[in-house]
Amino acid sequence: MHGQQLSLPFAAPSSSERETRPEAQRVEPSRPESAAVPGPEVATTLANPGPTAGALRLPPCADDPLSPIHSLDELARIALGCNRCRLRAGCRQVVFGEGNPQARLMFVGEGPGEQEDIQGRPFVGRAGQLLDRMIAAMGLSRAEVYIANVVKCRPPQNRAPQPDEAEACWPFLRRQIELINPRIIVCLGAVAARRLLGPGASVSKSRGRFFNVDERLVAVTFHPAALLRFPANKKLAWEDLKMVMKALEDGDLAAEDGD
Repeated sequence: MHGQQLSLPFAAPSSSERETRPEAQRVEPSRPESAAVPGPEVATTLANPGPTAGALRLPPCADDPLSPIHSLDELARIALGCNRCRLRAGCRQVVFGEGNPQARLMFVGEGPGEQEDIQGRPFVGRAGQLLDRMIAAMGLSRAEVYIANVVKCRPPQNRAPQPDEAEACWPFLRRQIELINPRIIVCLGAVAARRLLGPGASVSKSRGRFFNVDERLVAVTFHPAALLRFPANKKLAWEDLKMVMKALEDGDLAAEDGD
């Protein structure tokens, strides 16, 4: 991957990121960590990234309506007809997710915004344009990774999903993770971090290291929408992505050694 040769490849905003669009005005009271700067503990973990001691498990589904499912296409068809929470009544369409069904790297965000709701695809607004640049800086294309959200339907006024909404959609996200079986999952923002790592997770506390979850590596970094509001944190996000890149490369080397 060639992205490591660049010091901060997505620091300057693109012309499209400078535009003002309604979907960029997200109501995110649950993300006070967006403006956080790393303390000594984070700096130490960044210097020596790796799985934490002990393994975690993905949270169970309190109410799983899904029978055994064997493909993402089948899961998407079921999701399109879902009415398990209030969000479906207020959105245009279900935004299931997209990307490589056998991706080694999966990004999990919060929920669809206005442009995502219109187009039916995740991360296509201003935050999505920045995410595309972040992925490209890693030496990857959007088609090589998988992108999904904690909830599949747009919350009103782009607010953060309520806990019961995230819980209602969890069976779909969990099944996506199981079917794709990525080596590494990157949580974009606190909502995704709490969904996968537990209620105590946050960007400021959890970034800069890996968590071993069901034999997968889970990392946490800033949501691209937060980076648009606080561009100074792009430097920290790049450190997180370089950590992920190294883990992917180390996994490739290990696989070659095993052949």
